[in-house]
Amino acid sequence: MMTVIDDDYAENTKQVATLVNPQATSPILLVCEHASNFIPSEYKALGLSDDDQASHIAWDPGALGLSHHLADMLDARLVHSNVSRLIYDCNRPPEALDAMPASSEGRAIPGNQVIDEDERARRVARFYDPFKSLLSDVLASMSDKPVLVTIHSFTPIYRGQARDVEFGILHDSDQRLADLMLEHASRHTTLKVMRNEPYGPQHGVTHTLRQHGLENGYLNVMLEFSNALLHTDIAQKEIAEMIAALLRDVLGKLHKGEVAA
Repeated sequence: MMTVIDDDYAENTKQVATLVNPQATSPILLVCEHASNFIPSEYKALGLSDDDQASHIAWDPGALGLSHHLADMLDARLVHSNVSRLIYDCNRPPEALDAMPASSEGRAIPGNQVIDEDERARRVARFYDPFKSLLSDVLASMSDKPVLVTIHSFTPIYRGQARDVEFGILHDSDQRLADLMLEHASRHTTLKVMRNEPYGPQHGVTHTLRQHGLENGYLNVMLEFSNALLHTDIAQKEIAEMIAALLRDVLGKLHKGEVAA
């Protein structure tokens, strides 16, 4: 039975995950797992400073704004998390140690140093399970075969080393959509585009793609952007225009049968 996704359903999920544009018509489903740096008050900021909470260790700066612009431009649904990945990283399975990381980018997370099994189970039930269920329900509600696109940002300098990549197109074992985007990217952007950079499947970053895309046979891709490109709303909109044009191009070719799916 098809899941019914309406405004009431969307409203009821807002505490830990949000569905944007529930009535959208595009087959594209956008996902932003690291949209928020919100840490519930009972966790006492996990012992982090305000600067740490605002930094990339707690979320993907600019990714949510970019995702909202894309959702508007593509008339696409968007699912995003409302809690910091330091509380629970929704792009990791419960058994992964970095689902509730003890450190991030070399920075110790005091409130995550000792997490017993009961607390791990509480966080999974409170933050991950609703996100996973929402994403699964939205996919099940879509009349056209979904195309799963996850949106992330990364730091241009990592542990003192500058990264060459500006726009990463990531995939797991299903590289159909990534291949097409890489092939046609130069028609839409002058950014330095690379495959599976600055992360790849070997880093455990393709959980959402694997669980919701690969297991269902849906086209899927993960897009990573240097957060230096996303500092302002105008910049986020410009990047969104580029991604929207690229996605329309490659999905149009698939629809017309110009390339094999």
